[in-house]
Amino acid sequence: MPGPVARVAVVVGNPKVGSRTATAGRAAAAAVAPSAAVSTVEVAELAPGLFTWDDPAVAAATATVLEADLLIVATPVYKASYTGLLKSFLDRFGRDQLRALATVPLMVGAAPLHSLAVEEQLRPVLVEIGASCPTRGIYVLESAIESGELTGQLAGWAELWGPALLAVAGARASAGTP
Repeated sequence: MPGPVARVAVVVGNPKVGSRTATAGRAAAAAVAPSAAVSTVEVAELAPGLFTWDDPAVAAATATVLEADLLIVATPVYKASYTGLLKSFLDRFGRDQLRALATVPLMVGAAPLHSLAVEEQLRPVLVEIGASCPTRGIYVLESAIESGELTGQLAGWAELWGPALLAVAGARASAGTP
């Protein structure tokens, strides 16, 4: 899809680096903005500095998010919600700091049982920090990643919701919002 998305940031809130969650987040970025440069922020790599306010790695990760045209926030479902690790990173952003950044909440879970957690748990915290979430979030079953069904799921999702994301990204760029 052509559009105003040159840079995508994928924030991965899984405590394990290189997880299925990271795979799903990067695949979502590729489905929506296939020609964009994608930067992945593995929050697990930042864990030692998350509670030190002047940590340079955490500052660089927050800058990566703030400089993106599109944000994918991916987390596994833990206890029917997102991970505490992800929450610790998101707490680095002030109210409305994302300034209408086009954002996709994405959760990975073992069963459909928690599919609404992406809307009821993850979306509200993203909106609080200023994300614009104009689409339905993505809930991915672990089995879809393992079976190869993920690509088809995300292609269908991007076909339906991609234009809305690109419209928000374009409006933000037109308004000159950094």
